[in-house]
Amino acid sequence: MGDPIVLSLTMGFIALFVFFSLFDASATKTLIGDGFTWTAKYLGSFFQVLLLLTFFVAIGVAVSRAGAARIGDLKTPEISTFRWLSMIMCTLLAGGGVFFAAGEPVYHFVVSPPAFDAEAGTAAAIAPALAQSFMHWGVLAWAVLGSLTAVVLAHAHYSEGKPLQPRTLLYPVFGDTVIKSKLGSVVDAFCVIAVVAGTVGPIGFLATQVSFGLHELFGFADGYGSQITILAILAGIYMTSALTGLHKGIQLLSRFNVILALVIAAILFVFGPTLFLVDTYVQAMGQYASSFFSMATMTTNTAPDWWMKWWTVFFFAWFIGYTPLMAVFVARISRGRSIREMILAVAVLAPVATTIWFTLLGGSGIYHQLQGTFDLTEALGNFQFDVATLTVAQALPGGSFMAAAILLLTTIFVATTGDSMSYSIAMVGAGHDEPNRWVRVYWGGAMALMAAILLSMGSGQIGVLQQFIVLTAIPVSLVILPSLWTGPKAAVALARAQKLID
Repeated sequence: MGDPIVLSLTMGFIALFVFFSLFDASATKTLIGDGFTWTAKYLGSFFQVLLLLTFFVAIGVAVSRAGAARIGDLKTPEISTFRWLSMIMCTLLAGGGVFFAAGEPVYHFVVSPPAFDAEAGTAAAIAPALAQSFMHWGVLAWAVLGSLTAVVLAHAHYSEGKPLQPRTLLYPVFGDTVIKSKLGSVVDAFCVIAVVAGTVGPIGFLATQVSFGLHELFGFADGYGSQITILAILAGIYMTSALTGLHKGIQLLSRFNVILALVIAAILFVFGPTLFLVDTYVQAMGQYASSFFSMATMTTNTAPDWWMKWWTVFFFAWFIGYTPLMAVFVARISRGRSIREMILAVAVLAPVATTIWFTLLGGSGIYHQLQGTFDLTEALGNFQFDVATLTVAQALPGGSFMAAAILLLTTIFVATTGDSMSYSIAMVGAGHDEPNRWVRVYWGGAMALMAAILLSMGSGQIGVLQQFIVLTAIPVSLVILPSLWTGPKAAVALARAQKLID
């Protein structure tokens, strides 16, 4: 099963969280809620600066001569470009982008973000609403997930033979001590716990969203029984995918998802309010660029505490928590790619695709909200994003058919997160590229079981686990912080070894 310390700490966390949730859900919620509030207040600015620096340093590495160095000493990529990009898009976006793509832009349209003074619900609020969504799911979010950290891991693993584990991110600072000591095991455990918390949340929310959607669309019962059935089907899909491995199930699922997303996007663009969407995208990108730093550096001095806590800090902390395991995954699938290709794909190309997706879904939602087709003000005020997603989907071209397609897309997106994270967690435990397939299945099953138990207490407890993500970002941020200077050093070392620079 791999490292016993990683296993015991991670499984211990799952057991303790479930136990305290069963024992006293209210006290657990209060304790984690207080920690969430404290973290957002005192460390929110640190998280923001970490993401900003990561993006700009990564772009600097990509455009430098060292960016031409290839990962893993392969002259040709191990995985074809379309499959590679599909795996990156599905894994990194799936954790929440699909859930928020329809609802978040509409939320910022009906509740103006603090960085802007446009009147909520008016035409002037459209571009700021999407720009704020782009800030949360754009270049900063993607860059931290798999750029500098992936470079550090790729160099240490493929060139120096170090294990493909989060602890290896600290190898350039502490040397072999962190690789072989219990400290390294604790580092790995914290990073795995962050990903478990970040993945169980979407798995649980998906079960509630699909159950609600099937009830609204086809009249199926919406209750714990249907949620568990959906959870079992979802777990079956991603555990099978993880079982068959990186070159079969995970690639196949990612490719299918990207093709389905492209079909949905084409239908939305051609049969939806095309001119409105094009104009909105151009305006929103302009607003995103011009207001980039004011949104990225906003603090509780200029924005309400609750807004920062539940939006910018929450998302940024979530991405930080995911970073080490995502970096492990990106480094693993990018063998044969240049550093430049990897960074630009993750930090530029993927965010552009994400902004287009948010405009197609969220922009259509804003259009219908503006036209009076529906009114999501109350639902979004209560953070009911499952209601928002389905309402927007039903108003799209194709109505119920489109809504069902988006539910399927969401399901497969979350399945791709489940399989790739099961694979990455198993890699962390094993310390090499090809972990035992039954260990991959085991981790997938453990996350599904945790989601099932928490759902039995109501979706509120899944929400508490989501808040816990922000707490896990504290230790994880310290693990990824050195990559700001070790990332460029690793790129230069790779380039020198390949005689690309002196």
